[in-house]
Amino acid sequence: MRHAKSNRREVINSGSGKRPGNASLLTRRTFLRGMGTAMALPLLEAMTPVRILGVEPATNPLRMAFIYVPNGVNMADWTPAREGTDFELPYILEPLKPHQRDLQVLSGLAHRKADPNGDGPGDHARASASFLTGVQARKTAAVDIRAGVSADQVAAGRLGKLTRFPSLELTCDKGQQAGACDSGYSCAYQFNLAWKTPTTPLPPEVNPRLVFERLFGSGDAVESAKSRAARQANHKSILDFVLEDARQLRSKLGATDRGKLDEYMTSVREIEQRIEYAEKLSASAPDYTKPASIPADYEQHIRVMFDLLALAFQTDTTRIATFMIAHDGSNRSYPSIGVSDGHHDLSHHGGNSEKKKKIAAINHFHVQQFARFLEKLKGIREGSGSLLDNSMVVYGSGIADGNAHAHYDLPVLLAGRGGGTLKTGRHVRYATDTPMTNLYLAMLDRMGAHEERFGDSTGQLANLG
Repeated sequence: MRHAKSNRREVINSGSGKRPGNASLLTRRTFLRGMGTAMALPLLEAMTPVRILGVEPATNPLRMAFIYVPNGVNMADWTPAREGTDFELPYILEPLKPHQRDLQVLSGLAHRKADPNGDGPGDHARASASFLTGVQARKTAAVDIRAGVSADQVAAGRLGKLTRFPSLELTCDKGQQAGACDSGYSCAYQFNLAWKTPTTPLPPEVNPRLVFERLFGSGDAVESAKSRAARQANHKSILDFVLEDARQLRSKLGATDRGKLDEYMTSVREIEQRIEYAEKLSASAPDYTKPASIPADYEQHIRVMFDLLALAFQTDTTRIATFMIAHDGSNRSYPSIGVSDGHHDLSHHGGNSEKKKKIAAINHFHVQQFARFLEKLKGIREGSGSLLDNSMVVYGSGIADGNAHAHYDLPVLLAGRGGGTLKTGRHVRYATDTPMTNLYLAMLDRMGAHEERFGDSTGQLANLG
C-alpha cells in the first residue's frame, strides 16, 4: 500500500470508533499495488480529516463530464411542456424519472458556430467540433485542421495535476482521425470531442479493455504488459495482484470502510468479467471484425464504458471526462429495439411520422443508458451525499432536429448538484440563441477554472443555482 507524498499533516477519522488522534493516516492518493497494478481507492471515511487542531474537513472534489449523442433528437418527444419544477418528462426522457430531482432540462441553448456561416455543407462535422469548443472549425480535409481548446481541456489544464489522469476520453465508435468524412471536413472533427489545443484533438478510446488496463495499470508499460500476460496465462483477476495490499489495508479500516472496500472491489471484478466475456464472444465469432474486447452488443459496450467512467470518478483517478456514444452522422441501426434503419438516414425524416417515431425510440434508448449511469453515480456514497451530488454531467447533442440540421434550441441536460451549487429538478428555458458556451463558463467557474470568455460565450449562464 503506497501513498502520494503530502506536505500537509492531517488528522484522520478512520470510521472505527477510535478517537481521531489514534487513527492511522490514510491519504486520498492511496493505491493498492501489485505487479503492474496500481488500484486507486474510493473515498473512505479514513480519508476524511476531522475539524481538530485547526484542520478543516476536506471537501469532496467536483467532477465534470460531457456525454454526446449524434444526429439530434425528435424535439417534440424531448422538450417538457412546462417550465419550472412542475413538469412531466416526455417520452424520450421518461427513463430519467427516478432522477428527475437530480437534473435540469435546459432549453434555448445554441451552438451557432456549428452553422455554415459561409462554409456550406458539413453540419455533422461542425456539430461535434464546436460542441465543447464554441469555435467555427476550419473547413479542411487535410492536416491543417483547426478548432479550439475544448471546455474539458481548459479544466484539465488547471486541475489535471490533482489526479492521476488529467482527463478521460471515451467512445463507442472506432473513429478515423484523417481523411474526409463530411462535405470537405476532416474526420478528426467528427470523431473527437476533446481538443487539447486548437490543432490537437484527443482521440477517445473505444476499447474497454484498454481503458480498464489504463485505470488500473501501474504506469510502467513493461511491468503492466507482464502483469497482463501473467493474468491471462493463469486465468487470474487484476485483484489477485493486490490482495496482500488489500488485506493489510482492510485490517486498519472500520466496519463502514471495510464494506465500501468490499463493494468497490466487487464492482471492479464485475466489470473485468464483463470485458472478459466480451473478449470470448469476439474470439468465437468468425465474422466479427472488430478487435477483441470491444463488445459485439452495442448496449453492453455503452454500459461498460459508463461503468468505467463511474469507477474513474469514484477513485478520483480523473475529474474530467468526455464520452461520445456515437459520432455525429452515425448510420448505426438499432435492431435490439426494433429499428433496422440507419440512424442518420432516419434523422432526415422529411416530416414522416414513422421515421420520427423510430428516431424517438433511438433517443429513448440512449437516455436509458444515461439513466443507468446516473443510477450508478447516485448509488456511490461520498461524504454526506453521493458521487452524483458532487458531479456536473452534460448530456446532449450539437444538433436539435436532424432533418433541419438545427443548431439552436439544442437538447441539453445538466445532471448532478455540482457540490450543492446547482438547483436541480427543473426545466429552465433560456432566451433563443443563448450560447451553450455560457453554460461551460459557469461550470468551469464551479470547477475552479475561471475564464472571462470561452468560445462564443457572452457571460456565465444564469439561473443554474
